Amino acid sequence: MGLGVDVPKRRRLSRAAVAVAVGAGLALTGACGGSGHGDGSGGGLSVGVLLPGGGASRFGQFDRPLIERKLKELCPDCPAPAVAATSEPDVQQQQLDAMITRGVDVLILAAIDPKALRSSVEAAHRAGIPVVAYDRLAQGPVSGYVTFDGAAIGRLQGEALLKGMGAKADGGQIVMVNGAAIDPNAAWFERGALSVLRGKVKIGKSYDTAGWRPENAFADMTGAIAALGADHIDGVLAANDTLAGAAISALDASAVRPLPPVTGQDADLSAVQRIVAGRQYMTVYKSYRAEADAAVEMAVALGHREPVGSLATATVDSATTRGIPSVLLPSSSVTVGTIKDTLVKDGIYTIDQICTPKLRSACARAGLT
Repeated sequence: MGLGVDVPKRRRLSRAAVAVAVGAGLALTGACGGSGHGDGSGGGLSVGVLLPGGGASRFGQFDRPLIERKLKELCPDCPAPAVAATSEPDVQQQQLDAMITRGVDVLILAAIDPKALRSSVEAAHRAGIPVVAYDRLAQGPVSGYVTFDGAAIGRLQGEALLKGMGAKADGGQIVMVNGAAIDPNAAWFERGALSVLRGKVKIGKSYDTAGWRPENAFADMTGAIAALGADHIDGVLAANDTLAGAAISALDASAVRPLPPVTGQDADLSAVQRIVAGRQYMTVYKSYRAEADAAVEMAVALGHREPVGSLATATVDSATTRGIPSVLLPSSSVTVGTIKDTLVKDGIYTIDQICTPKLRSACARAGLT
């Protein structure tokens, strides 16, 4: 997958900044009070959770509260999980090492940079702390893996893009705004999409978006418009909704009209509203509840030193480990006509949340009443 522009090197934090950020993570871990390795009693099980973003991110809005809720349900006597969230690989490694030092019983890890965290995962293994790779497959001796089927997600995006392109799906030109090169999921999504798109459309430009950052996606999309021409982009395969929003902003800035169909993923509220408004064609809805539930079930079993083979639906190989017990969950495509039967029906958003005053007429046309 060639890059259309040079990808900037990952930004490094100063040592002082890392210390401050890790300190914040340790403050969170202190709230749960690790009790050392569990002896099989529910009250002694301490769970560490490391997420690649908090606050307004998908992981902060959905995954964290769902993980906390499921742990309380499965293990009411367990302390609250120790949660640390950051968007910086260096900080996450420090947070992971700190949790190992504190002696949690089991870890749920959504790795920002799976390769860079390998040494810490190996350290957890040496310390007898099982690691459940969450959403992204970490390198090293992980004991379980829970995610959504990335190839299926890519196929959903590719199929929707072709449908949205209509007649232009036969030989039209697209831009691919993929995820970060260090994230194995990004390559997984891309392979799935290409399995649908190859031989049907011309890929004018394809980018790996450094850090999944919208500013990088905006710059890449702007470069694609300049190189290909505003009238020669018939579709945009954006790997997630953040990148889709950035790509649409770049198309707007270049006065591209009409907007070509743009894909997404994660069903962010802003993306759903763009779909209602006709500015984004589709997103991928993934049941974060199902993912969180499966990860906590694995973590509790591993924390109690129980096998997880009965929980797994598949096995997956990483670059370092073969036969990892895994749960690969399904996803669904969401377009304007299916919002009500997916996101609203499942309680992800209410119609009032989606349909702001500005969108009420568009919502009415979409049957969101």
